[in-house]
Amino acid sequence: MKQTNARCWSEAQKYLVGGVNSPVRSFRGVGGRPFFVRRGQGPYLWDVEGKRYVDYVGSWGALILGHRPPSVIAAAQKALQRGTIFGTPTPDETELAKEISCAIPSIEQVRFVSSGTEAVMSAVRLARAVTGRTKIVKFDGGYHGHSDALLSKAGSGLATLGLPASAGVPKAVARDTLTVGYNDLSAVRKLFAREGRKIACLLVEPAGANIGVLSPEPGFLKGLRAITRKYGALLIFDEVITGFRLSYGGAQRLYGVKPDLTTLGKIIGGGFPAAAYGGPRKFMKQVAPLGPVYQAGTLSGHPVAMAAGLATLKALRKPGLYAQLEKNAQTLKKGLEKISREAGVAVTVCRAGSLLTLFFIKGSVRDAAGARRADAKKYARYFQAMLTQGIYLPPSAYEAWFVSAAHGKKEIEMTLNAHKKALQGIR
Repeated sequence: MKQTNARCWSEAQKYLVGGVNSPVRSFRGVGGRPFFVRRGQGPYLWDVEGKRYVDYVGSWGALILGHRPPSVIAAAQKALQRGTIFGTPTPDETELAKEISCAIPSIEQVRFVSSGTEAVMSAVRLARAVTGRTKIVKFDGGYHGHSDALLSKAGSGLATLGLPASAGVPKAVARDTLTVGYNDLSAVRKLFAREGRKIACLLVEPAGANIGVLSPEPGFLKGLRAITRKYGALLIFDEVITGFRLSYGGAQRLYGVKPDLTTLGKIIGGGFPAAAYGGPRKFMKQVAPLGPVYQAGTLSGHPVAMAAGLATLKALRKPGLYAQLEKNAQTLKKGLEKISREAGVAVTVCRAGSLLTLFFIKGSVRDAAGARRADAKKYARYFQAMLTQGIYLPPSAYEAWFVSAAHGKKEIEMTLNAHKKALQGIR
């Protein structure tokens, strides 16, 4: 029987929870049903029915080089021929760690794990051990994985105590998580004045990417660095998305701010499950087997992921690659804004490097509260109109679009033409 998206979806719902293995893939935020992928190449995906899509999801940012880059595929195949996993070190683990520490100013040593969630959870545990404190500060709209302590709701006001945002998270765990508004230094100062000596760490995406793209305002990140240093708390940059995305040294090199700990993921695995946390030796030596902070993983430093990640980072050294990414993303942003303006549709396109989000809202978006005021129902209609025309955008109004090195002038023009037609049906 020939495969179709409808048949695949029906079968998936029988055996997978909600038909998917990650909630956003279900398309519940935009309506309809997901398509099922047969293959990818460059900036494109093909579904099981043979339809082609320009892909702006890129496995949620992991595929900065696009689908199936030859050097990465070759490195992964070569590693796979040697075996799948060994349970003991391989040279590529060291080589990738060296590449990361040479690229990112704040990192001297790393520990590889398998997911961004695991990386952030481990970094927070390390921060608590180093400081002897328990409280965590995060920002409204910041998603740092699904560990209990970081699944807290944000409320109104200058700062709020964490409340569980998921069933199964004990209130006592979430209570140690404090939430403030992104780009609001005044709120951070007031929170630290009240709770500073109890706070182990402040956790932030240096450029927000999980409530749509949010850029740090001038002085915001440097202000966080000064506040945390004053009160003896660690500053953790969650660069699972921005690491090797905004620049070869991550957001911290681009913005010139040095955190105490950094978490990485997505790009460093080259399309395979890999993530990491790292920092100076004085902190990392607290991790087992050198110190008392226990963390382990059977699949950590997976040989195929290490080889693919190393090949990816080497490819990203190509002169002019980041400048071209920046140029293409800016061309896309300006085109989306111009067409929307001419169509009389209010949009705001927020961009940080090759990350961008189109919000259906008039005026700037500087924090999660602003993002939530955007018209998500209009985005859902827009998403479906774009998908019909073969443009695959994030199936959520609050996610980033990812421009890859494989996207070129042709794909951007296709996207802008589709955008023009899509707006005609949703005004």
